[in-house]
Amino acid sequence: MTTRTPNRRLRNLVAESGLTYAALAAAVRTVAAECGVALRTNKSAVEHWLAGAVPQGDTGRFLAVALSRQLDRLLTLHDLGLAGPDEAQDEAVGLSLGADPIDALLPMWRGELDRRTFLSTSAYSVAAAALPLSHVREIADRTAAARTGRTAGMAEVAAVRDMITAFSEMDERHGGAHGRSALVTYLRDDVAPLCRGRFRTEEIRRQMLSAAARGVHLLGWKSYDAGEQGAAQRYYLQSYALAAESEIRGHDGFVMRTMAMQGLKLRRPEHCQGLAETGLNRAKGRVDAGTEALFRIVHAHTLAKGGQTHAALAEAERARVMLAAQPGDDAPFWALSWGPPAASIYSRGAKVYETIGDHRAAAEQYARAAAARPAGTYARIVALDLVAGAEMQLKRGRIEQACATWGRAMDHMDGVRSVRTRKAVVRMRADLARYRARGVRCVAELDERAAGFLTPSGEG
Repeated sequence: MTTRTPNRRLRNLVAESGLTYAALAAAVRTVAAECGVALRTNKSAVEHWLAGAVPQGDTGRFLAVALSRQLDRLLTLHDLGLAGPDEAQDEAVGLSLGADPIDALLPMWRGELDRRTFLSTSAYSVAAAALPLSHVREIADRTAAARTGRTAGMAEVAAVRDMITAFSEMDERHGGAHGRSALVTYLRDDVAPLCRGRFRTEEIRRQMLSAAARGVHLLGWKSYDAGEQGAAQRYYLQSYALAAESEIRGHDGFVMRTMAMQGLKLRRPEHCQGLAETGLNRAKGRVDAGTEALFRIVHAHTLAKGGQTHAALAEAERARVMLAAQPGDDAPFWALSWGPPAASIYSRGAKVYETIGDHRAAAEQYARAAAARPAGTYARIVALDLVAGAEMQLKRGRIEQACATWGRAMDHMDGVRSVRTRKAVVRMRADLARYRARGVRCVAELDERAAGFLTPSGEG
């Protein structure tokens, strides 16, 4: 009979956390649920791990995140005494800000194309979310010695921008699952060598790094849309590193804004206000008014989440005034990740009102956001704004109006492969269950359509 060696590293960390075994098991289940995994972990499992048993599957990663959150520092499987050599290498990829972000991205891309699971099953890290806050000083210039023998000019920068724009438009029309491997391959084989090549001027080098940062940001967005929050966070961190190295005014702050939005969505408020406020300060006075409004409206959302209602409404009003003064026609390339700035500001403004409980104003803003995007484009985000608007209408008891809005949302979902749109439809059916039981006609018709959408053959 094999005798297990007690895991002293893990035992010490559990003791330091102050969590009971039952509370730690619950925390592990919470992290797993955020990654779409249902676990039945209980205190007996924790006792087995402390006795030397190795958690099955990805449970060890979820355990590392749970303890990281409790102890407010980043812990790895190695720290927990649970990592083999390959796991120790995988789990740290992308969760730091090194001298060259390409060095972090290459193994991540290799993992994507090799269909390895460490990215898709990695969990959101609160500790990693704070990294940009301690990294706002400019990254030291690295040597731009040519590795490819090419000398890049603005024509190459324009080509990268055009290709990233094409991938972005495809993403919004068809969902994050479309073109992900192609984007990884393009960034790895074409963009990364350009970033490490010769440039005619330092300004061209900065613009190339900024274009690459938006490409990596899009890959993070695709991961987010697939429900892979840990992978999305790692890509956002490396997008931030590229943007900071580019020294393009405001771009690094824009990625911090995105990271704040991710934390809010995941109900992980730690660092969100700091990220939004620091991102705003990085851009304030350095970008056009319409772009600055993008920063302010996310800052307003973090204030609302923090219970600072008056400050949140004041900041939202400042964003509205700035948008009216300059609607974002001069927005830089990196600020157009979600299309027209006006639509993004309306959508995020709706979330401010939703947070403070003003469902009427929230519904109006969601409707404005959906209408502000050009016809035939941004199908996924229009659908999600309409879904959110319908939820606000339902909260006000406007059942027929909500069903009509949900129906319009589903019109936009045709052909979209997105975990978020699928979850939105599942949530809609749950919200309408009590009305379906009463035999409300519009609900029955909508539910039938939703059931067809959720079948393997019916989903876009």
